[in-house]
Amino acid sequence: MNSLEHTFQLVSWVVPLAALLVIVLPAAVRILREYERAVVFRLGKLLRAKGPGLVLLIPFVDRMVRVDLRVVTIDVQKQEMMTRDNVPVTVDAVVYFRVIDSEAAIVKVEDFFKATSLIAQTTLRSVIGQAELDDLLAHRDKINRTLQEIIDRQTDPWGIKVTAVEVKDVVLPESMKRAMAKQAETERERRAKIINAEGEFQAATKLVEAGQMIAVQPVALQLRFLQTVREISSEHNTHTIVPLPIDLIAPFLKKPEASAAPPR
Repeated sequence: MNSLEHTFQLVSWVVPLAALLVIVLPAAVRILREYERAVVFRLGKLLRAKGPGLVLLIPFVDRMVRVDLRVVTIDVQKQEMMTRDNVPVTVDAVVYFRVIDSEAAIVKVEDFFKATSLIAQTTLRSVIGQAELDDLLAHRDKINRTLQEIIDRQTDPWGIKVTAVEVKDVVLPESMKRAMAKQAETERERRAKIINAEGEFQAATKLVEAGQMIAVQPVALQLRFLQTVREISSEHNTHTIVPLPIDLIAPFLKKPEASAAPPR
């Protein structure tokens, strides 16, 4: 009888203790991964950041906030705005950031993810509004660096490090697209005309040089004549063109002119 009572008393102690351990142990022991940190508050006061690995807490006294230290991506919503040269555009971007100070990220801002997203939106509108359309299209890397510097400077007190900002897309109105396409086509036509004019000028220069050389050395004209006859004869045709030197008919052209002159 005594052994039965002893067993009953032991069970009456073990069962509540086991139930207490089941309830308290999960609240007292936490396991954090390598990229996680635990910001611990004891009775509402910041204690310190712990982790990774096994973290022991005082149940009902300590409260833990888990923070991810990996790079986070924010897709900034499309923003409709006017550029510096009064062109309406729609721009969206992506922001890459990570937490470098978990305590500041929890204590100094209510929701660091939402705050960083809103800062990125307002900064995007401000920077694009100060840039011209040509810079936005041709020097996007410069715009990205400016965005990163401004956002990183504003989020630094929160323990947030902005690693990169990329403007994904710039959407222009259809009328602006047609105007830019027409401008590009006109520019190509202008360059083609300039190239053609330069070719004509170079060809004319070479012809003048050839004429001056022939005037100095008349035998060059005879050689050119023979080369032309050779080129004509190389073609499979039945016609042969023989140029007539102007010197042979020059006396006949001068004689009628002299006879037609009135007597003095």
